[in-house]
Amino acid sequence: MKILLALIKKEIKQIIRDPSSIIIAFVLPFISIMIYMYGINLDSVKVTMGIKNDDSSPEVATLVKSFGHSKYVNSIYFDNQKDIEVAIARSKIKGAVIIPNDFSTKLARGQKADLLVITDGSEVNTANYVQNYAMAIVNNWLMTSKYASSVKPPAINAEIRTWYNPDLNSHYFIVPGSIAITMTLIGILLTSLVVAREWERGTMEAMLSTSVKTIHIVLGKYIPYFILGMLSLAFNIFLCVGIFQIPFRGSYIVLFLVSSLFLFTSLGIGLNISSLLKNQFLASMVAMGVGFLPALMLSGLMFPINSMPVFFQYLTRIIPPRYYVSFVESEFMAGGVNSIRLENAIFLAILGLLFFMAVYKNTSIRLEKVTPQRGTKERAVE
Repeated sequence: MKILLALIKKEIKQIIRDPSSIIIAFVLPFISIMIYMYGINLDSVKVTMGIKNDDSSPEVATLVKSFGHSKYVNSIYFDNQKDIEVAIARSKIKGAVIIPNDFSTKLARGQKADLLVITDGSEVNTANYVQNYAMAIVNNWLMTSKYASSVKPPAINAEIRTWYNPDLNSHYFIVPGSIAITMTLIGILLTSLVVAREWERGTMEAMLSTSVKTIHIVLGKYIPYFILGMLSLAFNIFLCVGIFQIPFRGSYIVLFLVSSLFLFTSLGIGLNISSLLKNQFLASMVAMGVGFLPALMLSGLMFPINSMPVFFQYLTRIIPPRYYVSFVESEFMAGGVNSIRLENAIFLAILGLLFFMAVYKNTSIRLEKVTPQRGTKERAVE
C-alpha cells in the first residue's frame, strides 16, 4: 500500500503541475457542451420558401398570408416560375409552393384541387421540412376556410401525445448524450498520454528500477485519473442541470455509479493505447480516432442504431459509449428505468474488466532489450 500510495501521490502532483490535464478535464467539456447546446440543433428549422399565386380569389389570398404568418416559414413572393427555379438552384430558397389559377374553383365544386410543392432535394432533411410545413399550413387553412364544409374529413383523426419530451426540444437529449462524448474523450485522451509520457521522459525507467509491481503501476494510473474524471463528470452535470436547465428525472446516485463504470472502461482503453504505442503523438491521434469518432457516430446519439447496416449494429456492441448514451438519456428524460440501468451497467462492467485485464497484461515492468546496429562496436561490461 505504501508503494501504491506513493505512485498515486506522484501522479496527482504530475496532474497538478501539468495544465493540459486540467484543460482536458474541465475546459474541453465546457467547450463541448457549449457547442452541443448552442451549435447543434435538431429541432424544426425556419426555411425560406417561395410562393407563387395564380389564383385571384380573395379566399386564396388568405392562404398566401398564412405562409407569411407561420413561425417556421420565411416566405418570398414570386410572379414567375422561372425565377423560382433559379432561386432554388442558387440556394436562395429551399422550396416553393405554386397555387394554380383554378385552385379555388375546384375547391368550391368539391373537387380535388392540386398544389405544386417544389423542394431542393440536395438537402434531404430540409426538403422534408418544406414539404411537411407546406402541407400543414394548407390543411390548417382549409379547415378554417369557407371550403371546409365541402372537404371530406379524414376517416381517422390522430391525436399525438409525446412522452418525456412534450416540447420536442432536441437539446434535452443531445446535451445529456454529449456527456458520453466528453467523458469518452476525458477518459481515453487523458490516460492515452500517461504511460507514453513516462517512457518519453525517461521516468518509467527510473520507476522500474524500484520494487514496483505491475499492479502498482496499473492502479497508480487508474486511481488518480478516475478521481479527476469523476470531478469532471460532476462539472458536466452541473453545467447541464444548473446552467442550461436540462430536466433531470433520475437518481444522481445511480448516475454517478453507472458513470463510474463507464469511466473505468474509458480509462482502460486509454491506458491500453498508451502502453502499446509509448509515443504521445501517436497515442493522442489513435485516442481521438478510437474514442471520439465511434462515440459520436456509433453510439446512437446522432443516428439510430437500428437504422445502421447490420455489421455496424453488431460493432456497436463492443463500443462502451453505446451503453452509456442509452443510460444517460434515459436517466435524464425518463427517470429511473431499472431494466435500462441494469442492462447497460452489466455491459459496461464486463467491458471495463476486459480492458483492465488487457492493461495489466500489456504493462511491462522490464526494459526492452535494444539490439545494437551493425557497424557499431559493443563494449562488454563486467
